Amino acid sequence: MKGQVPEFAVGWGTLALINAGLAQSKHRSGLVWFLLSIVLGPIATLLIVLLEKVEPSDPTPHRR
Repeated sequence: MKGQVPEFAVGWGTLALINAGLAQSKHRSGLVWFLLSIVLGPIATLLIVLLEKVEPSDPTPHRR
């Protein structure tokens, strides 16, 4: 039992980083999904995979 908590935390943190990258690839906030992944873990991964990709908004207006 000794030493399992740090290994578990490393795995959970790694999953959170992967989820943040996956969220950013779908044009979602990596920071928000990183924090959600710390709390939800694999459930957050499932949610990210099931959610549709967001179309990025164009912050600069088109000039003519």
